[in-house]
Amino acid sequence: MAPKVAIIGAGFGGLCMAIQLERAGIRSYTVFEKAADLGGTWRDNSYPGAGCDIPSHLYSYSFEKYASWTRRYPEQPEILAYLAHCADKYGVRRKIRFSSEVERAVFDGSHWQVSTAGATETFDVVVMSVGQLNRPRLPDISGMEDFAGTSFHSARWNHDHDLTGRRVAVIGNGSSAAQLIPRVAAEAEHLTVFQRTPNWVIPKPDATFGPLTRLAFHFVPGLQRAYREWLYRYAEGTLYPALAQGWSVGLLKKRALDHLRNQVPDPALRAKLTPDYPPGCKRVVIDSAFYPALTRPNVNVVTDRIVRITPKGIETTEGPYEVDTIVYATGFRSTEFLAPMEVTGRSGQSLRERWKSGAEAYLGISVPDFPNLFLLYGPNTNLGHNSIIFMIECQVNHIMSCLPYLSEQGPIEVRPAAMAAWSRQLDAAMARMVWGNGCRSWYKTADGRVTNNWPGPTTLYRRLTARPPRAAYRPADSP
Repeated sequence: MAPKVAIIGAGFGGLCMAIQLERAGIRSYTVFEKAADLGGTWRDNSYPGAGCDIPSHLYSYSFEKYASWTRRYPEQPEILAYLAHCADKYGVRRKIRFSSEVERAVFDGSHWQVSTAGATETFDVVVMSVGQLNRPRLPDISGMEDFAGTSFHSARWNHDHDLTGRRVAVIGNGSSAAQLIPRVAAEAEHLTVFQRTPNWVIPKPDATFGPLTRLAFHFVPGLQRAYREWLYRYAEGTLYPALAQGWSVGLLKKRALDHLRNQVPDPALRAKLTPDYPPGCKRVVIDSAFYPALTRPNVNVVTDRIVRITPKGIETTEGPYEVDTIVYATGFRSTEFLAPMEVTGRSGQSLRERWKSGAEAYLGISVPDFPNLFLLYGPNTNLGHNSIIFMIECQVNHIMSCLPYLSEQGPIEVRPAAMAAWSRQLDAAMARMVWGNGCRSWYKTADGRVTNNWPGPTTLYRRLTARPPRAAYRPADSP
């Protein structure tokens, strides 16, 4: 008998899980989506210039290669359209329950009780696919509620607010800020960018795919697969070694410094934009329009510490800046996995309590004492160099291979010993990575523990998740 599966979230991960269940003939699943439409982060992040810094043909499912991409690097509307295409092609949209936010999931000894505001339902398996970048993080600055103008987070863009002729402030300068700043600078009367820490920025070799190229991808046998494989191997062979402090660190740093020097002629501004930490410690920004926007006459970059928000604008240690619009490009609460859901396992302990010192999961997928609960894009599965869609597919394949195993033995969970060994291996691998070199980033908890990123090559992760390691799991009622 097929298990009854609850999938929480209808972004890339949740849709991938639903599609693979559908392809396997398992139709006893429900996708719970808190919003009124699918898409996850690509539904939420609709700010001007929103897009992906992974090439289109790699930032897509391996089983749905989609020859219709129009750009080398996809923008938000096209990614959202791709997800809608996949949901419709594989017939999973009918299984999505929109505007149904899961508030809690409780394991009752044999099943999961999944509760929304309207009802509680029983499931055999729960797959959490809420992502790491789904809850906007607002900065802790006094006076934010006193601002008399218009303010919003980049992931909650106010499309009704016309920026033409406005005095705009953008707080933050990460990947989202780098994408939206050129568009905002072109409309606003004046733009002030408040930067806490400069980022390493490398050029984005974007281009459009013309009709002939798209036809070739569609009709030439093996062309799209070969192109995708080349993109994957390049990222794995060149970018990953830089994060592991290997041979390509100097290459990445030179490329970034050359990009800065070529695009920012003013030495004073270049000094503000030059990081003092190793490349890759924070996520590298891939963009070719960011630096030119910062050199516009109507843009200035402020590095003074923000003291407070006032009704008229922003006050720093060096003085006030009057603005009428504030955009918070301050990222997400990335280390608070699954929040605000309450997830309670076999022992009565909540995941929030278990993860109070930092989230962790075996393979980033399973947690001891939480039987038949699986995570997609869970702890330590984010990437700084390659496509997260690759990781999601590895995780979905692993979960799919676990389903026959749990149907034989009832609910299963990962053994504490396997979890402890996994944590030791992660710690050893993490010590070699660049992320521990002193910089602040969304990869880390407040005390500096890296809970988000995968510290190995993706080829290793694929091997580890290729089949369920029976020795790592046990029946839920085992001692």
